Amino acid sequence: MLLRRLALALLLCLAPAFLPVLSPDAVAQMGPQTGLNQDHLVIETKLGQRHSFTVDLALTPQQQAIGLMFVEKMPDEKGMLFLNERESRLSFWMKNTLIPLDIMFVDANGYILNIQHGQPLDLTPLPSAGPALAVLEINGGLAAKLGIKPGDRLLHPAFGVRRP
Repeated sequence: MLLRRLALALLLCLAPAFLPVLSPDAVAQMGPQTGLNQDHLVIETKLGQRHSFTVDLALTPQQQAIGLMFVEKMPDEKGMLFLNERESRLSFWMKNTLIPLDIMFVDANGYILNIQHGQPLDLTPLPSAGPALAVLEINGGLAAKLGIKPGDRLLHPAFGVRRP
């Protein structure tokens, strides 16, 4: 438990290093990031339901640091997929994020480990339940509305699974 707390504290200390150094005025003038590559993915529930999303791909450290910051609204069929090179314990926060989000931590096989519910502008760390390769962010409350739960699977080439 102590090791877990130390690791979380280290992550929180290092988080600002991944954000570009910006003055408060520059941050106030920022808007949502644009020009990200897009892709499609499907979430398949244990009950066999399939839910399709168009996702922006956050691939670089800068794209991942900004994520969905400054987005004021997002259609329910949209989201953002954060892809990493290897699995690790991840933690997100909602700094400068204006909309509630369901944050799904996903293992290398595409299975959802856990779902965190991020509230706008909240700086509370939202950690993965285990090593995650990716994170999918969708509108807050949508996972529950669609019946998406831990153990459900993302169908996407990043997880070695072809989309149907």
